[in-house]
Amino acid sequence: MKMYRSIVILICLLSAGIRLNGQTVTIDSNQKRMEWFDQAKLGIFIHWGIYAVDGVSESWSFFNNYLPYDQYMNQMKGFTASKYNPKEWVDLIKQSGARYTVITTKHHDGVALWDTKVGELSAVKGTPAARDLITPFVKEVRKQGLKLGFYYSLLDWSHPDYPNKTRTETRYKDDPERWARFVKFNFDQLTELNKGWKPDLYWFDGDWEQSAEAWKSKEIVDLLRSTNPEVIINSRIQGYGDYATPEQGVPVVRPSERYWELCMTMNDSWGYQHADSNYKTPTMLLRTFVDCLSMGGNLLLDIGPKADGTIPEEQVATLKAFGRWTSKHKEAIYQTRAGIPNEHFQGYTTLNKAGDILYLYLPYRPNGPIEIKGLLNKVNRVWVVGHGTMLPWKIHNKNYWSDVPGNLYIDVPERVQDEEITVLAVLLDGPIKLYSGAGKVIESN
Repeated sequence: MKMYRSIVILICLLSAGIRLNGQTVTIDSNQKRMEWFDQAKLGIFIHWGIYAVDGVSESWSFFNNYLPYDQYMNQMKGFTASKYNPKEWVDLIKQSGARYTVITTKHHDGVALWDTKVGELSAVKGTPAARDLITPFVKEVRKQGLKLGFYYSLLDWSHPDYPNKTRTETRYKDDPERWARFVKFNFDQLTELNKGWKPDLYWFDGDWEQSAEAWKSKEIVDLLRSTNPEVIINSRIQGYGDYATPEQGVPVVRPSERYWELCMTMNDSWGYQHADSNYKTPTMLLRTFVDCLSMGGNLLLDIGPKADGTIPEEQVATLKAFGRWTSKHKEAIYQTRAGIPNEHFQGYTTLNKAGDILYLYLPYRPNGPIEIKGLLNKVNRVWVVGHGTMLPWKIHNKNYWSDVPGNLYIDVPERVQDEEITVLAVLLDGPIKLYSGAGKVIESN
């Protein structure tokens, strides 16, 4: 009877749902909503705004008093978008192997890239571009079958009803009426974005300055999902998001969150900066990408177009380098999950969904055979992904008197190695099984 009662209670809990990040969701609803994101692996972030005119830090340059606010906003006069070609942008994004893209609809400076009806600051009303820059981009993204994300800053340092203006200047400290007006402004702009384009993802930012209650985070999520029920939301909304967003630095250990995404710049800047030539090489960025893959995460790689809408040639070259590599190795990217613990292999790894193919990523030139430790499975075959060559392997140090597995060694001749990162596939006799013990001493022989 007690067991029957426990089963009934469990069924009721599963039907009613559980609390997740402040929301009530059914067990499988969040998993279903996140499915495309989990398989996308690579996204392209786009930071585009008036800050590209003088090549200054987006919004932060005035907030941190690096230059006067009026001088920063004067950049609106030079934001022309005269060579903006959304098709060229999306062609490059798709060519890179990315499955989704996130564009800044409005950064902390408050300048909207769409024709907002509830604010005075926009590319339409205040710049020579004089047009909605979001709609043509959205149309091209949808046409080419990519998932669409909107970056939106919850805070707005330009808005007269937002309390902070710079790090040292505030408009007010406690004025519920003004704050309520600002919250309504946010809701009205988000309603415009949601009804106008129904993006697949919202990438919120700036939540650190207020609490979830002040932002009305739960109500924002409810508003968006009332007309766009499958939309997913990043973590920067004070506890009501679907996935984590570490920034710039690759996690050293796998994040505890089931879903996560590293956002990273190609140089040191999010938006276009003339003086920033400190670009990472394609190999460095691809290594970062496979590092994310090995821990079950995504990479959101940033580009910063110029004020005229052209993408810097260094960034174009990197997107094309990604395209060459992802096209060749797609088998080992999109349908994978986190790999095996690092102590088993000197490199990055992933597994296919079934767990019976182990992918090995080699961001180096092997000095002799590569080694896998603690593999209990029988190996059926090994091949070079994107090349097709079958590779021989040997097992050493397997003793008949011990259940500790030997070490698997695979030769990787130079002729099969990729110019950036070589990928091997190891087909096992079933879902992967690993030995993680400390070894044994001989007791009989």
